[in-house]
Amino acid sequence: MTDTPEDNGTSHDLTRRTVLMAGGAGAVALGLGGALAVDASAEDGGTADTCYTLTSETVEGPYYIDADRIRQDVTEDQEGIPLVLRLKVIDAETCRPLKDAAVDIWHCNAVGVYSGYEASGSGGGGGGGPAPGGTPTGTPTGAPPSGGPGGPGGPGGHQEPTDDSRYLRGTWRTDRRGYVTFRTVFPGWYQGRCVHIHVKVHVDGAWTDAGYEGGRTCHTGQLFFAEQAVLLTEAVEPYSTNTAPRTTLDEDTIYPGNGSAGGLLHLAYDGRHIARGVRARLTLGVAPDATHDGG
Repeated sequence: MTDTPEDNGTSHDLTRRTVLMAGGAGAVALGLGGALAVDASAEDGGTADTCYTLTSETVEGPYYIDADRIRQDVTEDQEGIPLVLRLKVIDAETCRPLKDAAVDIWHCNAVGVYSGYEASGSGGGGGGGPAPGGTPTGTPTGAPPSGGPGGPGGPGGHQEPTDDSRYLRGTWRTDRRGYVTFRTVFPGWYQGRCVHIHVKVHVDGAWTDAGYEGGRTCHTGQLFFAEQAVLLTEAVEPYSTNTAPRTTLDEDTIYPGNGSAGGLLHLAYDGRHIARGVRARLTLGVAPDATHDGG
C-alpha cells in the first residue's frame, strides 16, 4: 500500500514563516518486504480515532526555526533509514478532523545534528561539531533542569540559528480528513535525549502563495519511537557511526510515559531489514481554541 498524495496544496518549496495502524491487512501491504514487524506499542485497544484525549504538550526545545519550508519531503541529502510519517490532527473534544492546519516537524539527523545549528555540534558528532563519540558542544534539545518556568523540564531555551541549512525540517497542510504525510529519515540521537521528532500544529492562519501566515499554535509536542525499533537502527549506517551515549525511552526526561497520548508512534517495518524503511502513524488530539507554543 502506497500513500496517496495529499490533496492539500502544491508540492514546491515555499518560504514561510494518534492514527493507529489501519488493520493487519493494510500493514502487510506496506511494501516493505520480508518479515513485517509491527510495533504495537502505541496501540491502546480503542477505536482508530481516540476522542476526548489531548495529546501531551511538551517543550519546544532550543532548535525550532520558524519561517521554514513548505514541503512534505524534508530529507534533502541526509542519509538514513527512509521514514514515512503520517499524522492525523483532530479536535480532541469533538473528534472532528482539522482541515487546513499547518503542521511543522523538525528533528536531528542520523548522527544527532540539527540543521540550522551545525556549529553547535551534538553528542553524536558531525556538522562542524565533535567527531562521533566526542564531547557535545551544544545544548541538548528539551532536557534543561527540571523545576524551571514552563513546567517540568523547563522552557527549552531557544537558540538562534548558526547557519542556513534546513534539512529535516518542513511544514505541510492537513487535508479535509485531517491527514498530513511527511517523508524523512529515521532520527538519530544525541546525549541527553531519546530518539524523537518535534511537532507543532498551527490553526486559524491563511495559506497564501507565500506560505502560511498568521494563526495560532495550538499544539507543541514530540513524537517518540519504541526501543525495539531504535535498537535495530544501531546496526545500520550512518547510525552505527554515532557513538554518543543514547538515552532510552524510559530514561528520557521529556517523554510523559503515557503511550500514544504522549506521542509514542505506531510503527511498521521489516524486523530483519529495517533499513528498507519504516512507516509511522499517530493521531494528534488537540484543542484548536487553545494556545500551546511550547514555551
